[in-house]
Amino acid sequence: SAEPRLAGTFDVWDYLVFAGMLLISTAIGVYYAFCKKKPQTQKDFLMGGRKMTALPVALSLTSSFMSAITILGIPAEIYRFGAVFLMYGFSYVLMVLVTSEVFIPVFYKLGITSTYEYLELRFNKSIRLCGTFLFILQTVSDSPVSTGLNLWGTILATGMICTFYSSMGGFKAVVWIHVFQAGIKVAGIFSVIIQGTIVEGGISNVLNNSYYGGRLNFWDFNPNPLRRYTFWSIVIGGTITWLGVFGINPAQVQRYNSCKSRFHAKLSIYLNLIGCWGILGTMTFCGLILYSRYHDCDPWTAKKVSAPDQLMPYLVLDILRDFPGLPGLFVACIYSATLSTVSASVNALAAVTISDIVKPLFPSLSEKTVFWLCKGTSLFYGLLCIAMAALASLLGALLQVAVTIFGVIGGPLLAVFTLGILVPFANSIGVFVGLIAGFIASLWVGIGAQLYPPLPEHTLPLKLVTDGCNMENIPLEAPLSPNAFEIHNVERTPLMDNWYSMSYLYYSPVGVFATIIVAIIVSLLTGGRKQVIDKRLLLTKEDFLSNFDFLKKVCHSSCFLQ
Repeated sequence: SAEPRLAGTFDVWDYLVFAGMLLISTAIGVYYAFCKKKPQTQKDFLMGGRKMTALPVALSLTSSFMSAITILGIPAEIYRFGAVFLMYGFSYVLMVLVTSEVFIPVFYKLGITSTYEYLELRFNKSIRLCGTFLFILQTVSDSPVSTGLNLWGTILATGMICTFYSSMGGFKAVVWIHVFQAGIKVAGIFSVIIQGTIVEGGISNVLNNSYYGGRLNFWDFNPNPLRRYTFWSIVIGGTITWLGVFGINPAQVQRYNSCKSRFHAKLSIYLNLIGCWGILGTMTFCGLILYSRYHDCDPWTAKKVSAPDQLMPYLVLDILRDFPGLPGLFVACIYSATLSTVSASVNALAAVTISDIVKPLFPSLSEKTVFWLCKGTSLFYGLLCIAMAALASLLGALLQVAVTIFGVIGGPLLAVFTLGILVPFANSIGVFVGLIAGFIASLWVGIGAQLYPPLPEHTLPLKLVTDGCNMENIPLEAPLSPNAFEIHNVERTPLMDNWYSMSYLYYSPVGVFATIIVAIIVSLLTGGRKQVIDKRLLLTKEDFLSNFDFLKKVCHSSCFLQ
C-alpha cells in the first residue's frame, strides 16, 4: 500500500479548513471584545455576569476536557495497554457526584471568583496564598504539555490566538469559542472513526483484530498498585485525579459560578458527564482502530514515528490522504483542543491572580482598573504558556505527564478543600503541615518515577509486532518513550521497583491521603475542636437536602434549554 503523505504535503483544502477554524475562533473573540456590549467589571469579564445557562457551560466543560492530551494520548495508551482504559467511565460518575453534591453547593453560595478565596475564609491568608501559588505552578506547567505540540511555529500561533481572545473577549468569549471548537473536535474525530472503520472492513474486523491482539482487556481486578492500568487504579486514582480538575480547579469552578442559578451550575456538570462518556467511548474506539490498522506493522517499533503520541496523526495521514480537507480537519481538531485548554487556563490564571494577589495587596483599586488588569494578566499568562511550551517535548508520554502534574500538585490541593468543607475541626496549622507533607510525598514519588521509570514487568505493555513490515532498519526492541530526565544504567533498588514503580494514577491519592491524615492529626493536637466555623463554609444538612430539590427540577424542568 502507498506510504502516508507527510504533514508538509497538505493540500490547499487542508490549509483552508485549518485557517477557517482559527479565523472563526478569533472572530468570536473580536465580537465579544468590540461588537457585543463590553464587560466593564471584574465579574463581567471573569464570570460572564453570572448569567450563563447550563447547556453552554456544559459544552464548554466538555470541550476543555477534550484536550490534545485526550485526542492524542488516550488512543496511544489503548494501542499499547488495551481497552481497560474504558473503566474511566466509572471514575467520571463518582467525580460528577462528588463535585455536584459536595463542592458546587459551597462554592456557588459563596459566589467567589477564585476557589482560593475560600481558603482564606475557611483558614487564613497564608493557606490561600499557598493554594494560589501551587495552582499557578500546576497550570503553567500543565498547559504547555496539554497542547501536544512541539514545533515553535505551531506553539506561537496557538498561544497568540488564544491569548488574544482570552484577554480581549473575556469569559463569555472563551465559553462560546469552546462551544464552536467542540463541534470541530467532534467532526475531526468522527472523520477518523468512519474512514478507519471503512478501511478496516467494518466494526467486526476492528474488534476481531483487537480481541486477538489482547486489546479487549476490560476487566482487570488485580489490586497490585504497581500495575499501570487495572480497574482499581483507574477507578480510585482516576476519580481523585479528575476531582482535582472538575471539583476545585478555578478554571472549572469559574464556569459553575458563572451560571445564573445553582440548579444550572449542578446541571452543567451532569450534562458534562454525558460528554465525558461520549469522548471516552470514541477515543477508545480510535485506539482500537489504530491497533487494527497496525496490528502486524507497528509504526513506533518501525521508527516511522518517534513516540506513541504521534500514532494518531500518522493514522490520519494514512487513511485520509485521498480526502482533500480531512487531514486539515483533524489538525484543526487538535488545535481546537489546544486552544480550548490554554484559553481556559489563561482565563483562570487571570482570575486567581487578580482575586488572590492583586486585590488583597491593592484593595482601593477601581473596578475599571481591575478590569484592565484582568486583560493585562491574561496577556501575561498567555505569553508565559508559550514560553513554557518549549519544555513540554522533554517530558515523555503526554497523558502520563499531564496526570503526573495534576496528581503531584492537585492531590494535596484537593485534600485541603475536602478538609475545609467536610472536616469542621481542621484548622490552619493542621492544613498547612498536611499540605506540605502531601506535596512532599507526591513530589517524591512523581520525580522518582521520572528519574527511574518502572520496568515493563510492572507496566505490562501489550505486544507490538512488525511481521508485516519491510524489516530493513527496524530495531529488535521497541523504543522507550522519550524522557529527557531518565537516568540510565543504574542498579535497581527496592525503592525503585516498588515506590517509584507505582502506577502514575496513584500519585494524586498519595498526596490526598498524606495531606488528610497529617492535617487531621495536627489539627486535633492544636485545638481544632475549639474553633468556631461559619456554616456557609461547610457542607451543611440544608445543602444535602437541596440535592432532592435538584432531582425534582431535573425531572420536571427543561430550563437549561431556555
